[in-house]
Amino acid sequence: MITRIWHGRTSLQNADKYLRFLLTDGTNGYRQTPGNLSIKVLSRKEKECCHFYTVTEWESLNAIKLFAGEDYEKAVYYPDDDGILLEFEEKVNHYDSYDVTK
Repeated sequence: MITRIWHGRTSLQNADKYLRFLLTDGTNGYRQTPGNLSIKVLSRKEKECCHFYTVTEWESLNAIKLFAGEDYEKAVYYPDDDGILLEFEEKVNHYDSYDVTK
């Protein structure tokens, strides 16, 4: 299993709006991609901004490429991100992951 983690930041004023986007349209691409196992959205408000992370689990690197393309380490952005995100990080992080909850 591979875990893919994306990070973005918004202003505090845009935090609730962006969270609603991530919980719906902003994660549709993940949900619709074969080989996606799970999606979690994390948020943390700080004094001057709100951090967001999407943490997704995938069956394989090939499944991630179905979502992100051949350059799978490159972050995927959407038109709704313009004017909301404070910056556009170029890369995401990938980790081999192991479920030991059972």
